[in-house]
Amino acid sequence: MSHNSFGHLFRVTTWGESHGPALGCVVDGCPPGLSLTVAEIQAFLDKRKPGQSRFVTQRREPDEVEILSGVFEDDRTGGPVTTGTSISLMIRNVDQRSKDYGDIRDKYRPGHADYTYDAKYGVRDYRGGGRSSARETAARVAAGAVARKVIPGVVIRAALVQIGPHKIDRSKWDWAEVDNNDFFCPDPDAAKAFEDYLDGIRKAGSSVGAVIECVAEGVPAGWGAPIYGKLDQDIASAFMSINAVKAVEIGAGMAAAELTGEENADEMRIGADGRPVFLANHAGGILGGISTGQPVVARFAVKPTSSILTPRQSIDKDGNEVEVMTKGRHDPCVGIRAVPVAEAMMAIVLADHFLRHRGQVG
Repeated sequence: MSHNSFGHLFRVTTWGESHGPALGCVVDGCPPGLSLTVAEIQAFLDKRKPGQSRFVTQRREPDEVEILSGVFEDDRTGGPVTTGTSISLMIRNVDQRSKDYGDIRDKYRPGHADYTYDAKYGVRDYRGGGRSSARETAARVAAGAVARKVIPGVVIRAALVQIGPHKIDRSKWDWAEVDNNDFFCPDPDAAKAFEDYLDGIRKAGSSVGAVIECVAEGVPAGWGAPIYGKLDQDIASAFMSINAVKAVEIGAGMAAAELTGEENADEMRIGADGRPVFLANHAGGILGGISTGQPVVARFAVKPTSSILTPRQSIDKDGNEVEVMTKGRHDPCVGIRAVPVAEAMMAIVLADHFLRHRGQVG
């Protein structure tokens, strides 16, 4: 399997499968001399790990990260610091139940990557989906923690803004609420509604999709390139690479099609400090592929988890028509745990573009 790497100057390669002994990543391009500890990486992994509420998979993985290379410490460094060489991070799998997948060894789950993997490679790891499992995203979150070290002046936050047909009330948006509920939701009233709705989905053995919004503040004007290295292009690519993501929007996104030119224009004035002030942000902080200095705003849609208890029609490897019902432990809404993954991928893109910008213009 090729194409396991993402980024240019800040480059992340992930490895490992859902039911293998471990998974992890290699981070290339991290500048030297940055403080980096296991505890700092672990704090972000703890937000993503399974089993933290009844609304996510009950697989019990501590997701404890190990730093294998690229960090050094002695009496002169004041703690572990990056060396400028490849940083290798590993997370061991400890709670696999591979027997849960024996029944689908030769069957293709509708909506999953089973058929396409088999069609491409002629062999597939049916235990949890192998590389197609959302478990792979743990490595991305670890890499994102490193990326944040490269861009310390940038604040990256994400939130779940929709589950199924139910959306938040944006007038009630409160970032402080994101860590106060099981959904990373910025609207406390919506979080309560999500709870009742998802309980019904979960008890029915079904699943549902979600929308996650990610905001990066503190990104200066000038990051990105005009044509084939657009900042929004790379954000969209990063988000689309997350398992189960089916759509990405930047700024107003699809809603921009409903606006007039007057409505969509992010008008500008001069602020008291002599710097530009935008009167709106329909562009999501990016114009012509280059950051404007406004918050970078992007969101993506996650499809319902394909592993459900309801029997679905499919075929097997030999071409027989079958019914598939997936056993095991699965997220009724995988979008919940995608929130820290969104932050990580945004951080990786921004770290890469910061280094590319610095390399070109100083």
